[in-house]
Amino acid sequence: MRFHVNRDVFSEAVSFVVKLLPQRNPQPILAGVLIEASDAGLSLAAFDYEASARTVIEATVDDPGTILVHGRLLSEIASRLPNAPIQVEVDDDGGIVLTCGSARFTLASMPVAEYPAIPEVSGESGVVPGEDFATAIAQVAFAASRDDVTPVLTGVQLEVSGTQLSLVATDRYRVALREIPWDGGGTASDESTAALVPARTLTEVGKTFAHGGDLSISFSGSGDREIIAFSAGNRTVTSLLIKGNFPPVRRLFPEQTEHHAVVNTADFVEAVRRVALVLDRSAPLRFTFTSDSVSMDASGTEQARASESVDATLSGDDVTLGLNPQYLIESLSAVRSEFVRITFTSSENANKLSPVLITPQTSVDKAGADSFKYLLQPNLLLR
Repeated sequence: MRFHVNRDVFSEAVSFVVKLLPQRNPQPILAGVLIEASDAGLSLAAFDYEASARTVIEATVDDPGTILVHGRLLSEIASRLPNAPIQVEVDDDGGIVLTCGSARFTLASMPVAEYPAIPEVSGESGVVPGEDFATAIAQVAFAASRDDVTPVLTGVQLEVSGTQLSLVATDRYRVALREIPWDGGGTASDESTAALVPARTLTEVGKTFAHGGDLSISFSGSGDREIIAFSAGNRTVTSLLIKGNFPPVRRLFPEQTEHHAVVNTADFVEAVRRVALVLDRSAPLRFTFTSDSVSMDASGTEQARASESVDATLSGDDVTLGLNPQYLIESLSAVRSEFVRITFTSSENANKLSPVLITPQTSVDKAGADSFKYLLQPNLLLR
């Protein structure tokens, strides 16, 4: 096997396929990158049974063949090579020789026969704008749980219904929802399709395809091997879906939103960050909403105290409640509008705190798009 390839193109391709691989893999064979050289060009792929990445690039192939080489080492080498074409070949001893200018590396070859088959996807698919999808992921994925004890909460639920794709995530204390247009290519069905994708994988997908134009999303497989694929240009990422029933959190979003406050987003974020500095970790921050302002008060260790207020417009009665400052800051950063509306919902249970609904607001008087919603459960405040 022998091929020649552009250094920058090759380095970018290797970096892409190894991105989804875990830092420490229990099976050494899964640390490899599979490289196939043929008349069609150079195919690079990585797979760890949970997720896979594949790309095809142009190369001059003198002798077709397939090799398996340690991915992260190859990526580090490729990123530091001099500005010259790369030649890769297999020597008489079975080693992989990489030459670039005066630089020469000999790498051990891993057994191709032991590498698992990369999953193929051939199911129903649709198209979404890559930039919109990446933005939606950034607005939702942070709300997924990081606790593996409940796997279904570590994922982001993708739901296709008609011409709309929804992304939903929750960790029991908050819920994030974002909706974007979905093009089913004339095959739109009244039946909804759902896929629970690991948040970590989806976050990498968002970074990878943010500027790649339209993104194709395909659903495939059955039973314990249901997968989803994301493709744009010459790149494809697949992910094994999380098994289990995602909680029906949509019903938690209220329909009536009369009791609310409107605040400048940037001013609010900065004030929360400052006041929260004196708080113990995970302690709630006290918020008091009045007709013309929202004030924040915090008491921490070492008798430290802090307070601050920012302008706000309140519709309804004054409200005092406690909120996790980090969760609030993450939601405010995800709103991506100059102003934010904080709606105080009501509950039939008088002994239960009702969540607050956070949505974009174009101006003090004009609501923003309703495609993003965030629910945050208040905390009990000590008297």
